[in-house]
Amino acid sequence: MRTFRTARPVRLLAATGVAVAALALTACDNGMGPRDEGRASDSTSTSQTTGSTGAGTTGGTGTTGGTGSTDTASTTGGTTTTDKASARTGTGTSKAAASDPWDPANRVTCNGSNTTVTMKPVARPLNHMLITVKNTGSKYCDLYYNPTVRFDQAQWAPGVFEESQPQAVVTLAPGESGYAGVLLASADGSGENGTTARKVTIGFQGKEPGSNGGRVAAPALPSGGVYYDSSLTVTYWQSSIDDALMY
Repeated sequence: MRTFRTARPVRLLAATGVAVAALALTACDNGMGPRDEGRASDSTSTSQTTGSTGAGTTGGTGTTGGTGSTDTASTTGGTTTTDKASARTGTGTSKAAASDPWDPANRVTCNGSNTTVTMKPVARPLNHMLITVKNTGSKYCDLYYNPTVRFDQAQWAPGVFEESQPQAVVTLAPGESGYAGVLLASADGSGENGTTARKVTIGFQGKEPGSNGGRVAAPALPSGGVYYDSSLTVTYWQSSIDDALMY
């Protein structure tokens, strides 16, 4: 009988141990479950956050792309505008050059075909005459060097006052006049072979000294003619009367 009592408590303890172990396992399973779910939730949250961040980055990239488009459009527009401006400027420059009367390419040589010429005596200085050339053409014309003055049928041309050479070629706009002075005879009578002329021709030079500048002019002389001698000398073409009569 003592043996029986001892066996019963052992079976009870064994049963109790099994029950406790079962409860412990259940409790452990329940505890791990929430923690696993929590990590799953954290992972999901992290994934969502990453997704949001990715969307934001994509949006940023889109913005950057927009900026790129703006830059490209701006650069292209600027280049096009600059090119057109350059083209207009070039065209404008070409047109301006074509219409610029001071451009040597647009000027002609003054001569008897595009001017009127007079040759008249002056009171001072003595024994001088003034040649006046007026541009009657539509273009600017150049008076090169000095006039070639020939009285009657003379085969020689007078000398030139070299000190009267101007700094630049005299250019006449339409309607403007140029001048040259002519010393007919020495005031002290030292000249030789004096004679009276009834006619005169005025020749023009081209760009090269002594070259033919075109049609000559034949201005009228005073009715009594003009006396001259070996002192006959002319000035270079001048832009003012004072300069022409200075010598």
